Amino acid sequence: MPKGKSQKSPDLATWIDSRQSQGLYFFHRQEALKTLNVSELAFKKAAARLSKKKRIARIHGGFFIIIPLEYAATGILPAEWFIDDLMDYIGQPFYVGLLSAAALHGAGHQQLQQFHVVTTGPLRDMKMNGLAIRFFSKSKFANVPQIRMKVQTGYIPVSTPEATAFDLIRYSRRVGGLGRVLTVLQELGEVMDPGNLEKAAKADEKVTYAQRLGFLLEKAGFPNLTGALFQWVDVKYPLPVKLEPSMPTRGSKKDERWRILVNIDVEGDL
Repeated sequence: MPKGKSQKSPDLATWIDSRQSQGLYFFHRQEALKTLNVSELAFKKAAARLSKKKRIARIHGGFFIIIPLEYAATGILPAEWFIDDLMDYIGQPFYVGLLSAAALHGAGHQQLQQFHVVTTGPLRDMKMNGLAIRFFSKSKFANVPQIRMKVQTGYIPVSTPEATAFDLIRYSRRVGGLGRVLTVLQELGEVMDPGNLEKAAKADEKVTYAQRLGFLLEKAGFPNLTGALFQWVDVKYPLPVKLEPSMPTRGSKKDERWRILVNIDVEGDL
């Protein structure tokens, strides 16, 4: 470099090309401003041009994703590619849960329109370019059994199949109702373990959810999974509980094994 000349800062397009070549599919506005040494106005203009070309997309606040050529038509990445970096930017722990976790565990015959994330505090859902990220807040977040699963950009925390099943019961009305939960269990049961199911029940601590889950797992065709779960429930001798909490019990039949008031007909799609 000739003496007296300083190295020119890259422009935004060149910089994001460099990040993508390193396997990074995101950036923060403040990081870009500092690295590129440009004004806020100059950055906004450059970002607007690249957004129009579907090269980048703003997800939340100053958090942007970088879109490779193969995703230019949709203008968005799969959420699992950037969810770890997004939640780090927001500053809240998380795990991928519910229907999204079920799909990652192989129970995903239905096309998902939302990506489900469980975290410690309320967050507003995010929607952009056909992708919706839906957040669920859980007070006993730290108790939930999780694993780390490999995705395109690294590893992300995902609830275990058994913990996923409990979350599906807990949030059944928000994921499409018990019929959809039963359909998912018809596949998810294939990768569940009886011992891990009991551990998930103890971590969740809600006996009513264990009663409903045990009943639905047997209905889904997996009585082999419910032995230890039933023993955990049985020693607590719980009161009868509605299968669907929002429905009346008039005319309900009682399932004596799980002490369930069957106040709704639940059928799976498989």
